Amino acid sequence: MILAKTWTDYEILECGEGMKKERWGDIILVRPDPQIIWPLKSKDWGEFDAFYHRSKKGGGNWEYRRKIPQSWNIQYDSCTFKIRPTDFKHTGLFPEQAVNWDWCRSKIKLSQGSPKILNLFGYTGAATISAARAGAQVCHVDAAKGMVAWCRENASFSGLQNAPIRFIVDDCVKFVEREIRRGSQYDGIIMDPPSYGRGSKGEIWQFDRDLWQLLQRCRKILSASPLFFLVNAYTTGISPTIVGNLLREALSDLKGSVTNGEIGLPIGDSLNALPCGLYARWESQHFSQF
Repeated sequence: MILAKTWTDYEILECGEGMKKERWGDIILVRPDPQIIWPLKSKDWGEFDAFYHRSKKGGGNWEYRRKIPQSWNIQYDSCTFKIRPTDFKHTGLFPEQAVNWDWCRSKIKLSQGSPKILNLFGYTGAATISAARAGAQVCHVDAAKGMVAWCRENASFSGLQNAPIRFIVDDCVKFVEREIRRGSQYDGIIMDPPSYGRGSKGEIWQFDRDLWQLLQRCRKILSASPLFFLVNAYTTGISPTIVGNLLREALSDLKGSVTNGEIGLPIGDSLNALPCGLYARWESQHFSQF
């Protein structure tokens, strides 16, 4: 497991019994996490600003101990991200992904140019912002209009409102198919496909059924000398080795190597870590110094 442990504006303070207590800047949130099946060491959660309560009917609601801003910003490596507690417990950022932002940024800088990067299922665009900050031209694609708008805000907060970022609201599979027909080429691809998704026109996405075909299509839009290909995933029951195998097979004609594993977050000052998903990375043999 690789840990995102260089944050200053975020940390897990404590966790147990299906919940985690986190600091986002100056604001403390307590949220559910299904991975946390160990007991809580403290008798209670102590001081916090907001606590998310799950509903038996699905979803849930926030309980606020004090009035907090509707949204606020935190920083990571000169990038600024908007944080907003949503009705579905999320905040608009997955801090464990910082290890992947760092990795992609290093590859972009090693290229000593302005490579073209495609970010599929881009959500609120933290990977997009990080890649653009490193000097890349980025195409950000997500089927949710609100998430793409959030990415625009993050770009503006990070001083990248004039950076070469394309913001695309589209079904990711359909977009890649059109890019194939247009003859578009990218030097790096990032994707964070959901376990299950539905496009704007009713398109159904299933991770275990559709990932292989998407990887094959993406191979067709890679440039002659690509830098990297990164797959993030949170699908339960899928091993990092499985995704690594798929990526290795899809890019078998290219000279490079694949690594895969878990990503996670440190828990306070303990020796424990919270597993937060998996990754598979392909990197060109010419850019494997990081």
